[in-house]
Amino acid sequence: MASWEDEIPIDEGYEDASSDDSFSFVQPRLDFDRDPNLGSVECLLPLPYLIIATKTGGGTTLIVTGNIGRPTTNKLRHSTIFRESRQNRAKHHSDKSAKHILKPNSHHAFLLTLNDRLFLAPLNDPKKALDIGTGNGIWAQDFADAFPDTDVIGTDLSPIQSKISIPNLHFEVDDCCSEWVYPKDHFDFIHVRQMYGSIADWATFYQECYDHLKPGGFIEQAELSPVPKSDDGSIVPGDRFDECGKLAIRSGDMFGKSLMVQTFMRDRIEKSGFVDVVEIKYKWPIGAWSTDAKLKELGKWNLNHWEDGLEGWTMRFFTRYLGWTFDEVKQWNVRMRQALRDRRYHAYQDV
Repeated sequence: MASWEDEIPIDEGYEDASSDDSFSFVQPRLDFDRDPNLGSVECLLPLPYLIIATKTGGGTTLIVTGNIGRPTTNKLRHSTIFRESRQNRAKHHSDKSAKHILKPNSHHAFLLTLNDRLFLAPLNDPKKALDIGTGNGIWAQDFADAFPDTDVIGTDLSPIQSKISIPNLHFEVDDCCSEWVYPKDHFDFIHVRQMYGSIADWATFYQECYDHLKPGGFIEQAELSPVPKSDDGSIVPGDRFDECGKLAIRSGDMFGKSLMVQTFMRDRIEKSGFVDVVEIKYKWPIGAWSTDAKLKELGKWNLNHWEDGLEGWTMRFFTRYLGWTFDEVKQWNVRMRQALRDRRYHAYQDV
């Protein structure tokens, strides 16, 4: 059987960048149910790195199909809350939360990428689900709507979640880096998204996930790379995007919580005992430079994600760990925002 790399070569599926707006990703057909033993699946799709893995002992075989994951059932809810979350960004509530990075909500961009699906794990009547680092709680709310018989818990360091009442959902202020208080073999599904820069000891974290999943349960994690890339050479060494990636990696390392989780999460998950591990790599455009209508919309949302979060993380990391002054960061951010909106850059980030 031909491998995914043979079928969809990573260096194919691009149009020539003959003008500022001509460069575009080409969406390949996504047909997951060809091989139940998928290894690393590399697709030219608009999202970063996503891992799906199962705990041994439940007799579950992981086969990722094209239609798994239920569409969200309340688009008004998630679109309304998303607008609210952008206006009222996350606030810290304790000294512990100072260990974590502020990450503006990108829920809508994930929905665009997954065609309105909340997840890809092949769940079968889950009874208990955990959303770690739930943020404003929008993913957990949509999941609880889609699975009204599932007891859903969303945890975060800050109680910033929407006050919308859903009977099968509750939120808890909790630090996932501390010892877990839930019973062992408790959850059918653990959802983790955008926790890069939030956890120092990933091996211990994944072991906690493994210990608290039921046999046959699933963990699904999606992470973004902070390093902007281009496939047409529009990002070159020393320019603003290249500098941004290098500064993000350096400051994260000095912080003691890597921003490059996507480079090691599969290995750590497997070492924790998970089996049937599937890794799917996607790309998110930064800005509306793509000629593909869906990718153009996704690029707009991702640009908002970058612009909303830029000052928060650069001001904190560059002043605290790189020794920059307030004015130096402000000036750098002005130039970075100019680069973000410059369509001569066909930038994307791995997800």
